[in-house]
Amino acid sequence: MALPLKVLNQHHWQNGLYPLFRPLVGGCNRSQYSSYRRPGTPPDKIPPWAKINFSFQKGIEGIKTHFGRLAKEARDHLRGPEGHPLKEYLLEQTRVTWQFRSEDDLNKWVISSDAEIGGKSEVYLKLGKNNQSAVLYGTLNTQVPRDGETRYSGYCSMRSKPRLISFDRKKPYDWSNFNCLHVRVRGDGRPWMINIYTDPYFSHHKDDLYNYFMFTRGGPYWEEIKIPFSKFFLSSRGRIQDQQHGLWVDKISTLGFTLGDQVDGPFQLEIDYIGLAKDRAHREECAYEQYEKNPKKKKTGGLFIYSTQACIPSAGSEY
Repeated sequence: MALPLKVLNQHHWQNGLYPLFRPLVGGCNRSQYSSYRRPGTPPDKIPPWAKINFSFQKGIEGIKTHFGRLAKEARDHLRGPEGHPLKEYLLEQTRVTWQFRSEDDLNKWVISSDAEIGGKSEVYLKLGKNNQSAVLYGTLNTQVPRDGETRYSGYCSMRSKPRLISFDRKKPYDWSNFNCLHVRVRGDGRPWMINIYTDPYFSHHKDDLYNYFMFTRGGPYWEEIKIPFSKFFLSSRGRIQDQQHGLWVDKISTLGFTLGDQVDGPFQLEIDYIGLAKDRAHREECAYEQYEKNPKKKKTGGLFIYSTQACIPSAGSEY
């Protein structure tokens, strides 16, 4: 087993063979969320197959788990869309996608901060009182690390893990039956950014991100926030794109919350649940103007007229 693995190169291992060998090995976790390496840090020259810890017992348990997932996947497919009967799926008005009642619910999320790039912010995630919510808390620090390259610092985030089915295949969420994101939170008055990652069709869209703001009012009371999908704007690598388009609601990969208001000090955000809602009164598809990048020239009477196409938000929108 060791000899064939040594012959495999890193590309084939990560892209094609790793999911097949995953049930049989342990201790070889791929970096799925961040590939950043601090300036001056030597690269990791250890090949991935050298980090494998072969375990026959883990392999048997992994095979049982994956075939159990495969059976559930087949049953859900026969039952209907997203594992719901067709009648229930068509009449569904709300759905709770994430809730926090146990440690297993917290394990579906990943927390990160600028400590990954040498910053000093701290972030933690725990269950709330009576195990009825999740509490995201910590301290924000905007001090820039002295590495000669980093210019900005001071962020903390919480992001859901991609949904995996049998043999660790990614399965995006299909939210095409809804048009609003519905969250119930209790914050401390700080503004947050909600980030939605999609599963793109092309590799050059892998950095695309859909964002919108969430303003908490603070105090002891819960607040329910409903944000239409049409309000999320497209960005890539932290830059808002000129060419905007609607959210791909049928290719949702993960959802996250980010704090980066550049205010040093402690913070806290308590989340009860994250769900979806269908508002039939809201028919807006795109809340932002969409202009043609290279307008065509039309010559009329010796004058050149530039024609553009725009998508203006529908009048009377209540959001």
